[in-house]
Amino acid sequence: MALDIPADSLPGVTAGTPGAAADALTAAMAFPPVVQHASEYWIDSVQRMILFWDTIRERGNIFNEHRAKGAPPVLDFAYDVILDGRSLPRPCNYMLLQIRPKPGMTVDAKKRPFVIVDPRAGHGAGVGGMKEDSQVGVSLRAGHPTYFVAFTPMPVPGQTLADIAAAEAKFIETVRLRHPEADGKPAVIGNCQAGWAVMSLSAVEPGLMGPVIICGSPMSYWAGADGKNPMRYMGGLIGGAWITSLMSDLGGGIFDGANLVANFERLNPANTLWAKNYNLYASIDTEAERFLEFERWWTGFFLMTKPEMTRIVNELFVGNKLAAGRIRTESGAYIDLKDIAAPIVVFASGGDNITPPQQALNWIVDVYGSEEEIKIHGQTIVYVLHRDIGHLGIFVSGKVAKKEHYEINEAIDFIDVLPPGLYEMVVEKMPADAADRPEDLYLTRFEARTINDIRRLDDQQKDVEYFPSSKLVSEINAKFYDVFVGPWVKMMVTEPVADVLRELHPLRIQHRMLSDKNPFVMPLKGLAAAVREARQPASPDNMFVACERQVSEAIIGILDHYRDVRDRMQEQTFKAIYGPKALGAFFYTEDDVEAAKFAPIVRTKREQAELDATIERLKSRIERGGFVEGWARIVAALMLGSGGINERELEAGRQVREQDPRLSGLSVAERKRLLKEQAHMLQVDEDRALRALPKLLTSSEERRQAWTIAKQIALGDGVVDDRQRVTLDRISKALALDAAAAAE
Repeated sequence: MALDIPADSLPGVTAGTPGAAADALTAAMAFPPVVQHASEYWIDSVQRMILFWDTIRERGNIFNEHRAKGAPPVLDFAYDVILDGRSLPRPCNYMLLQIRPKPGMTVDAKKRPFVIVDPRAGHGAGVGGMKEDSQVGVSLRAGHPTYFVAFTPMPVPGQTLADIAAAEAKFIETVRLRHPEADGKPAVIGNCQAGWAVMSLSAVEPGLMGPVIICGSPMSYWAGADGKNPMRYMGGLIGGAWITSLMSDLGGGIFDGANLVANFERLNPANTLWAKNYNLYASIDTEAERFLEFERWWTGFFLMTKPEMTRIVNELFVGNKLAAGRIRTESGAYIDLKDIAAPIVVFASGGDNITPPQQALNWIVDVYGSEEEIKIHGQTIVYVLHRDIGHLGIFVSGKVAKKEHYEINEAIDFIDVLPPGLYEMVVEKMPADAADRPEDLYLTRFEARTINDIRRLDDQQKDVEYFPSSKLVSEINAKFYDVFVGPWVKMMVTEPVADVLRELHPLRIQHRMLSDKNPFVMPLKGLAAAVREARQPASPDNMFVACERQVSEAIIGILDHYRDVRDRMQEQTFKAIYGPKALGAFFYTEDDVEAAKFAPIVRTKREQAELDATIERLKSRIERGGFVEGWARIVAALMLGSGGINERELEAGRQVREQDPRLSGLSVAERKRLLKEQAHMLQVDEDRALRALPKLLTSSEERRQAWTIAKQIALGDGVVDDRQRVTLDRISKALALDAAAAAE
C-alpha cells in the first residue's frame, strides 16, 4: 500500500509541485552536516593513511634499488662520464660528467662552459640538477656547455682532500681544453661544502677557472648572530673533533655520511618528526611524486675517509682556519683567499639555518678588512641575498632556479668585467609595463657595497671570544683520544664489524624495514591500488579537515618551541663552558680576543712594496692609450661613479661595443683586463684619470663618439639618476665638449 502524504503538509513545500513531496522527505531524513562531514572525513583519512604508508614503502624500495645500482647521481638529465677520478695518478671517488641537453635545448660550444660541483656532506650527488628547473637546467637553457662533478658512495682507501683537489683541478683543466673557442674560462659553481673546496682550489691555482659561484657555503664557521645559528656550537658541546675520529674508527677508518644527515634532521625537529610526513599525508594525491624524488637524494648515504672528515672538522668547523689563512697545502704554503684572481659570487639566504649569511659572507671581512683592500687586490666580489629560502632550497627550489640562478647565469659575463670592488646583486620584480619580452620578469642591478654592510648583517661577532678556547679544548681532546682510546677502538673494530655497525644505523634500518624486503609491508601495495580506484577525497570545506590542519599547526608550534628552547640552552651552555670567565680565562686572553675581532689588514714590507710599485705603474700609464682605453675608462667611471649598474645598462653597453669595429673584436679576457686596469687608475687618482681622457681620445670625433657611448649606457634602463648625471657631467667637462655637443 502506497504512503499518501499531502504535499502541503510538509514544511516549505507547495501543493501541486511535481516530486516536491519526495524531495522534501529525503531532505528531512538526511543526516546532519556534522555527521556527513565526519563520514566523509573518516573515509578520506583512512584512504590517505593507506596511501601514505604505501608511499613510504615505495621510498624504501627506491632506497634499496638505488643502492643496488651503486647510487648513481640523481640527475634529471642524461650524461656522459668524461673522467673518472679513480683512474687518475692520485685516485679518488670523484668523476666529471658532461650533461646532455634535453630536446629543445641548444648548446653553443662558443659560450662559456659551466662546471657545477655538488656537495659531499653525507648525501649523494645530483642536487644541482635533480629537476629541470635547477642549476643544470638554467645553464643548458642558456646554451652553455654544462658539466657536473659527482662522486661514488665509497671513497678510494686513504684518499685525502688534496687528492680531491688535484682531481677537480684536472676536471676544470679538461673542460677548458674541450672548449678552446669558448668566450671565457669555465664558471665554477660550488654548492654548500663544495664552495670552500672550489674557493681553496681557485686560491692555489688562480688562473685555472673563471668566475666562482658559491651557494650556501660555510666559509666563516664561527660567524652568526647571537641567539641564532646553533649548529656552530655543537662541536664545542661534544668536546671537539675527537668524536669524528671515534665515529671514523667505528667504521673501520670510514666516516658514515648517515651521521651527517641525522645531524641535519635534528636541527628542525618539527619538519623531521611531523611537517614533512604530514604534508605528504595531507596532499597524498599530488605530493607523492615530489616527495619520492627528493627522498631518493636525501636517503643516499655516502661515505668519507677518516683523513677527509677529520681535516674538515679540525680546520673548518672547529678551527675556522680558511678565512684566517691558516690552512696549509701539501707543499707547506698557506691558502690565502686574496690570491683568487677570478670574480667571486656568494649566494646566501636569511632562512638558511645551516649556512646563515654571516658564515657565507664574513670571510670577506676577515680576509680583506675593507672595500679599499678588495679594490687594491683587483678583486670583484658580488653577493646575492635571498630573504627566507632554506638551505636546501638554495639548490633545489624551482623558484630560486628561475630567479637567482637564472639571473646569475645571465649576468656572468658582465660580472667577469665589473671593476674591482664589493657589490650586492639585487634582483627585483620588473614592472609589467617595463618588460620588452615576456621572459623579462626580473631586473638585476649591481650596487656598490662596503664592508660595514656585511658587518651589519650580524652582531659584530660578539661570539668570537668563545670559539678559540673551544678549538684548543678540541685539540687537547683529539690528542688524548688518538693516544689513549683510538688504538683500542681500531683493534676491536674489524672490517666485518664496521659493515654491520653501518647497516644498523637507524636511518638505514627504517628504510629497509619499510620496504618490500619486509613481508609484513608487502600487502600495502595491493591495498593501495584498491584505494586509488575507490578514492573519495573529502571536500575542501570539510570541518574535520580544517580541524586536522589546526592540530598540525599546533604540533609544529610545540616542536618549534622545543627547538628554540633547546637551541638557546645549547648556546648558553656553550658560553658558560668556554666564556672568558670559564675555560676562556685559561686558554685565551682578552688581547687575543680583540685581535680576532675584524683585525685590520697588516701588510708585510714586501706586500707594501709591491702595492706601491703597482700604484706607480698605474699612474705612469694614465695618459697612455687610445680610443679603446678611453672607452674602457668611461665605462669604468660610469660603473664606479653611479654607485651601481643594472643589467639593462650593461646590455646597452654591450650593444654599443658590438656596433663599433674597434671594440667588437675584443675578447672577454681583453675587456676584463682593460676595464680592471682603467678602474684601478680611477681608484688611484680619479681626477687625473678623467682629465687625461682628451689625451686618449685625440680627435673631436672620437670624443663625440665616447660621449655617445656614455649616454647610451646611462640611458640603458630609460632613466638617468642623480649619481649618473654627476658622472656624465664630469665626463663631459673632461672631454671639453661644447654645450651643443654635450646636449646631442
